[in-house]
Amino acid sequence: MNPAVTPLPYDPALEQPAPDEAETIRDLEEALRSIGETTFANSGHGLRTVHAKSHALLVGTFTVLDGLPAPYAQGLFAEPGRHEAILRISTNPGDILDDAVSVPRGLALKVIDVEGEHLAPQEAPTQDFVMVNGPAFLAPDPATFAKSLSLLAKTTDRVPGLKKAFSTVARGIEQVIEGVGGESATLKSVGGHPMTNPLGETYFGQTPFRYGEHVAKFSLAPASDELKRLEDAELDVRGRPNGIRDSLIDHFHAQGGVWEFRVQLRTNAETMPIEDASVVWPDQESPFVTVARVEVEPQESWSEARSAQIDDGMSFSVWHALAAHRPLGGINRARRDTYAMSKDLRARQNGCPIHEPRAGTVSAG
Repeated sequence: MNPAVTPLPYDPALEQPAPDEAETIRDLEEALRSIGETTFANSGHGLRTVHAKSHALLVGTFTVLDGLPAPYAQGLFAEPGRHEAILRISTNPGDILDDAVSVPRGLALKVIDVEGEHLAPQEAPTQDFVMVNGPAFLAPDPATFAKSLSLLAKTTDRVPGLKKAFSTVARGIEQVIEGVGGESATLKSVGGHPMTNPLGETYFGQTPFRYGEHVAKFSLAPASDELKRLEDAELDVRGRPNGIRDSLIDHFHAQGGVWEFRVQLRTNAETMPIEDASVVWPDQESPFVTVARVEVEPQESWSEARSAQIDDGMSFSVWHALAAHRPLGGINRARRDTYAMSKDLRARQNGCPIHEPRAGTVSAG
């Protein structure tokens, strides 16, 4: 732990919305609605408009560490404590693809029964963290993201065979790029992600959040040996459309896992922007510090019954949050209404109410 950093203070004036942001958010809503309506028309089931396919649905514990230095003891992390948590491991498209189409992995974490002032006080008191296995968001701002999302909407549930073939080519190109020390987030996002085990990945919140008196970014990293040994571990899904899910089911039948939840405090206004989500905040200026531990015991990590409870009956949103962890920046502002629209659309399509859970509502069996 490195408490020596000097974090900058939180100030509401840090956010600077673009003049046309409301219009851009409406464009994002239309693109996401198009994805949701297309997949429902083709499947008869309401899906998430992003991260539609789950690979593991887990129940575990979230333990805030004791003795955190003052800058890190903020909000949820102000006092040590133990909470039930739900984890959802997914891949990012809004349609259900064969796992041979290799795209970035996501991990959504819901911490249950969190006391304090919430941004949505009418909901049960939860704190969500929505993360992807890359340190920065693909687009800097909502306007740029809207352009790429409109293109994705047009290919939703179309030419799955072509997507598989393109993914094979894209992975090869990405491998060459990484072989010379580079990386292409764009190529990874459209099928060029390495075919690796999601349990070996480090996940990032990517966007900034209020952290009590300060501002921070979040990360979740493998901590137990059974997860660490899966870092960069290749996963063979040939001939297995749900190969990732099947591999994770096998893992959690036999063993569990431990992750470290980490915080990176904002210390430099120039190198750690609020409104450009595509910028990686430099580790050398403010390293990620572990503030909590997430533990999962062996369990049935995916079943139709659990999918009905979590995939259909719950939503994960950065706006399910304490006021002390308010989402910041344009990408997060865009998430507020678009996530709510997607949730409501899915609930209507499935005739299934979506609500925030209390502890004990999902069995860890």
